[in-house]
Amino acid sequence: MAKDLKYSEDARQAMLRGVDKLANAVKVTIGPKGRNVVLDKSYTSPLITNDGVTIAKEIELEDPYENMGAKLVQEVANKTNEIAGDGTTTATVLAQAMIQEGLKNVTSGANPVGIRQGIDKAVEVATQALHDISQKVENKNEIAQVGSISAADEEIGKYISEAMDKVGNDGVITIEESNGFNTELEVVEGMQFDRGYQSPYMVTDSDKMVADLERPYILITDKKISSFQDILPLLEQVVQSNRPVLIVADEVEGDALTNIVLNRMRGTFTAVAVKAPGFGDRRKAMLEDLAILTGAQVITDDLGLDLKDATMDMLGTANKAEITKDHTTIVDGDGKEEDIDARVSQIKARMEETESEFDKEKLQERLAKLAGGVAVIKVGAASETELKERKLRIEDALNSTRAAVEEGIVAGGGTAYMNIYDKIADIEAEGDVATGVNLVLKALEAPVRQIAENAGLEGSIIVERLKNADVGVGFNAADDEWVNMIDAGIVDPTKVTRSALQHAASVAAMFLTTEAVVAEIPDKDDNDGQAGMGGGMPGMM
Repeated sequence: MAKDLKYSEDARQAMLRGVDKLANAVKVTIGPKGRNVVLDKSYTSPLITNDGVTIAKEIELEDPYENMGAKLVQEVANKTNEIAGDGTTTATVLAQAMIQEGLKNVTSGANPVGIRQGIDKAVEVATQALHDISQKVENKNEIAQVGSISAADEEIGKYISEAMDKVGNDGVITIEESNGFNTELEVVEGMQFDRGYQSPYMVTDSDKMVADLERPYILITDKKISSFQDILPLLEQVVQSNRPVLIVADEVEGDALTNIVLNRMRGTFTAVAVKAPGFGDRRKAMLEDLAILTGAQVITDDLGLDLKDATMDMLGTANKAEITKDHTTIVDGDGKEEDIDARVSQIKARMEETESEFDKEKLQERLAKLAGGVAVIKVGAASETELKERKLRIEDALNSTRAAVEEGIVAGGGTAYMNIYDKIADIEAEGDVATGVNLVLKALEAPVRQIAENAGLEGSIIVERLKNADVGVGFNAADDEWVNMIDAGIVDPTKVTRSALQHAASVAAMFLTTEAVVAEIPDKDDNDGQAGMGGGMPGMM
């Protein structure tokens, strides 16, 4: 494949066009009066959303240089979402502002390396300043406020607050689609552990990279599974039931892993392999906990059991299993209640006996997984389109709330960035480093400016007034009034605010120091070869 190259200003301007195309589509959603974006879906109804990362992921540009620019901003949204779970639109707005302002300076002759040093210096000061003004989240009402602001819906904030109240701040909360119109909260028995799928090809939802299994069978073993023949007799029986299977094992590798992935891709059956949690004796205990919760039997040499001899009645079952790249959540296992109660009593007895603080902590974790349960928010809506949009908002709000509990909250609506404005302005720097500092200073205005413009107001007027306002006082775009944002419940998680700035600055700095871009030249015969093809593909049954 031949390559095309662009250098310096040509390269950066071409990529800037891609940055602007993506950012302009995302930034219309920011704030209480932000708009929605409609995403075309080939095989289902369009998705209407105001979730920044969801919109960013959908954008693919025809021009390869523009597309590279767009991909850089996608990375900002993805990273912010990965670390903080929300704030992707804010991160995109900040990145666009920094890149635009930075390019003006580079075009005027400023040294990109010096600018980068200034950006790094300003972000370091800004991060500390955000922590200094951060306030802890201390009660149920404050948790509800964070969720309400993120989802732009008080009811959603209330459900998240109740869910965290019932299962704890670190408890497992899942979001499911309801068959009815109403959204409901339910607490069921369940368990989550820190192990994800062994291959991304096992996912059932490629947009979210999640494997959702409904009414799965669950195979639990402390053995390594290397040969597919060892589990083939059991899988053949599972296939007859037309239900998915979750395999929790010491490791699934080699021929076994290859065949599971191939059969998943062919649609023969759905199986997800997950490494067993913990190590040594603790692993054995956790597998036994999981077996009791799901009504399974652990296939282990300790009991003289072999995989080849495993039968269907040795498998556990559950209402649902959700597997991401990092976690496995099993909801509403079919284990007997008396067995679960007996196991809980056994763990409590061991906690009283042990004197090791570490052992007590690990036993407490096991107890929470067995007895704490899983909070399930069942999302209801009048149509499939509304259901998808509402579910996305609840997911964002949940992530945002967890971030607030972790690092505290700051004034929302972009106000926190303006509250630390003077700290950045006081940084002593010269030359191109000072230019980099001023670039960040200018970018801090962007979220407030965009929120005001989305509300039909003049952004620069709001920004200038905010510069002279007391800490915490900001503009409530929902009601067009000036209020103490924290007192009014308009707050953002510190972690989200910090992560958005850090990731935007990182990508902007890389962008400005780019001097050459290499792109593939599309093969002119690619499209010609498609002409005249029939409606079917050979070899399909």
